[in-house]
Amino acid sequence: MVQITPVLLCGGSGTRLWPLSRKACPKQFTRLTGHQTLFQATLERLSGPGWSAPMIVTAASCLGLVRDQADAAGLRPGRILVEPSARNTAPAILAAALELAQTDADALMLVAPSDHAIPDAAAFRATVSAGIGAAQEGMIVTFGIQPTRPETGYGWLEMTEVSQSDALRPLALRRFVEKPALQQAEAMLAAGRYLWNAGIFLATARTMIDAFAAHAPGLFAPVRAALSDARPGRGAHHLAAGPWALAEDISVDYAVMERAANLCVVPFAAGWSDLGDWDAIWREEQRDEAGLVTCGSVTAMGCTDSLLRSEVAGVELVAIGLTDTVVVAMGDVILVADRSRVQEVKDAVARLKARGVYHAEAFAPRPDFDEAGSPAPNAIAAE
Repeated sequence: MVQITPVLLCGGSGTRLWPLSRKACPKQFTRLTGHQTLFQATLERLSGPGWSAPMIVTAASCLGLVRDQADAAGLRPGRILVEPSARNTAPAILAAALELAQTDADALMLVAPSDHAIPDAAAFRATVSAGIGAAQEGMIVTFGIQPTRPETGYGWLEMTEVSQSDALRPLALRRFVEKPALQQAEAMLAAGRYLWNAGIFLATARTMIDAFAAHAPGLFAPVRAALSDARPGRGAHHLAAGPWALAEDISVDYAVMERAANLCVVPFAAGWSDLGDWDAIWREEQRDEAGLVTCGSVTAMGCTDSLLRSEVAGVELVAIGLTDTVVVAMGDVILVADRSRVQEVKDAVARLKARGVYHAEAFAPRPDFDEAGSPAPNAIAAE
């Protein structure tokens, strides 16, 4: 059986889903929906027959969360690469490919964010399997999401033909499209040959390394040096800070994917969300007849199309007459925002950080917060 090594990217600043997600505990390590964190759900989705133990690329501040949540899920990583600083996705993916190639250059690697919601794990695994043959032949296979709305918050992928939602086969990829304006997004949705870019890639380690050599050769020296000088510690390799800081801060799309010719795409239509902001959480959750989503101790009167969450036991959230509103009550801070403006939450966090406000990145110490400063399980009132 062909084995695939998941390469899970676990960085993030925790700003878009603040205040539940913060730098001290980015969104993949929080329970946004269901009983698992997004990280644990990703580990489970990419495990079982045909899957090797995952490689994790994460920040030093998240290493404890990675270990604890993997142990709790019973899915121990094979290797953990610890970034001393955030350099975006391109250096992280190159480091993973070089590390994997040390033992098997022809090993298949599936690069995936660890903070996406994909409810139908079996359908996703089948979609990945449909790309194995092309990946073994030297292609980089990406997985595009069948769009359901004219989304302006995602990049898009243009194919050379109209997508068939049930087509489990690689299709020719014409180009990457930057996040569009609404009118362009509406036109792409109507055209039928565009997909959302999920940032998920399948290739052999050799193919990925060759792509970087062709399109981003300047990354090799600092990334190789950071790997060779890495400091081992408790099953993790801490990349050397000096050379790592010299790597260009650039996404893999800009560095490689938008320039490479050996790409194809497999459409995925079984449900996906990057849960990128509180409006996405509202869309993903089960809403009542008034369009209301509530979590925790909430009393709502005359509210419609809103998301109301009380995240700490003993905190009662009372809302009256709210429409298109997000309210998230934590033990140390409360967010109130119009649903149409939740992408500005990251800007609010930046303002708090500029003022030196502790809550911008960390959780205020409380009895119902754990030793790491993130919400303890009994403090999350979402069950």
